[in-house]
Amino acid sequence: MWDLARLIFELERHGLEGALIEAGCALGGSALVLASSKKRERPLLVFDTFEGIPRPSQQDGEDVWKRYDVIASGRSSGIGGDRYYGYQEGLLDRVSSTFASFGLATETNGVRLIKGLYRDTLRLDGPVAFAHIDCDWYESVLDCLREIEPRLVPGGTLVFDDYDAWSGCRRAVDEFFAARPRSAYRFVRGARLHVVRRD
Repeated sequence: MWDLARLIFELERHGLEGALIEAGCALGGSALVLASSKKRERPLLVFDTFEGIPRPSQQDGEDVWKRYDVIASGRSSGIGGDRYYGYQEGLLDRVSSTFASFGLATETNGVRLIKGLYRDTLRLDGPVAFAHIDCDWYESVLDCLREIEPRLVPGGTLVFDDYDAWSGCRRAVDEFFAARPRSAYRFVRGARLHVVRRD
């Protein structure tokens, strides 16, 4: 989580304009890191179905479908053996309560939790300084890129949580940026793939 916090501290220090986006928040851990690292007035828009992960598409590989079959069968376990977050009811309320318990109530800290599929809910009307794209499958990642990347400010960063984990995410990212000038971005490999729009 430290690399996410560091990126937010840096964009605040440099005064980059724009919202922060998280696409795919699960129980809200990384969203809490983003919220606690930003200035209160900067918007943080958190998009998720809050009802479990959607079905993959034909663009996803065998690895994705095997994982989805485990999830869909009810055999997936959560962190430390806890119940998998996707099986929990009232997830939106739980995430909202978690924010409040850390002193970051959404209504007073510029945080919006937005429920639904990205293709239905991800509509932006202003600049974006940072996006944490943690949504695993091909179509979800591509939906995010289509809406977020055109609004990314110079110096802004896209972080892909699952680039090295799931073939669908990797394929969506590779295809999307293959159709754009490579010189317009810096690709930084660390714990996650970071794509930074050049100034």
